[in-house]
Amino acid sequence: MPLLRAAALVELLSLAALLVNLATVHVAAVASLLGPVHGCAYLLVIGATWHHTHSARTTVLAAVPVAGGLIALRRVR
Repeated sequence: MPLLRAAALVELLSLAALLVNLATVHVAAVASLLGPVHGCAYLLVIGATWHHTHSARTTVLAAVPVAGGLIALRRVR
């Protein structure tokens, strides 16, 4: 479960940083760096959720954009 917790946190923080970058200065290098980090964390949340629960419903909830990782953490606990 520490992997799921870390991946959910990275997913949320990277999304927040991407949105702040988009709303303010829109530096392409920041988007190029954080975009793949966010995507990998998103996929890791889905995979870690499936690994911990083997529940299709919880895994589908983990795939919800923005809050999926937090929802999955709450359901796994």
